[in-house]
Amino acid sequence: MRRMKKVSIKNLLVLVNQLIMRRPIKKRPVVQPDIKYGSVDVERLINYIMLRGQKETARKIVYAAFAEIEQAKDGGGEPLEIFNQAVRNAGPLMEVRSRRVGGANYQVPREVRPERRMALALRWIINASRKQKGVPMHKSLAKELMLAAQEQGDAVKKKEDTHKMAEANRAFAHFAW
Repeated sequence: MRRMKKVSIKNLLVLVNQLIMRRPIKKRPVVQPDIKYGSVDVERLINYIMLRGQKETARKIVYAAFAEIEQAKDGGGEPLEIFNQAVRNAGPLMEVRSRRVGGANYQVPREVRPERRMALALRWIINASRKQKGVPMHKSLAKELMLAAQEQGDAVKKKEDTHKMAEANRAFAHFAW
């Protein structure tokens, strides 16, 4: 009688993944915490601001913006708390995704995963601060973060527009997959 090899659970899961699932689960790179505040979220902000691989320039912009927040008279305070509050206020809970059913495209409201919520919040805050022309980036970023922490500004408006669109298309929620 032949002896069967012992198969670990990990190997079994990999085998099942290859046989049943269409594509493998993507391994996302782990982001290391930033130097000054020890926060993974701040490092993500730095990575989103970075253009053409100039990370040190992006770091200078973010840390200068945080210094600006700390020194601000109105709405200033602990920069990490304000940053976290701004990300919470700018991140959407619902969004619409396009779904094709019977030859017609429907905007189906879907809940947003936490990773995507963080990515959208950071993207919207950065785009809102880049939109302000004639102002140094660190000042506009500090201003947008303080406004988002107070539930104001372009990033929060974008979130509210997304929620309104999801609410308007609530009738198509049964098409969710």
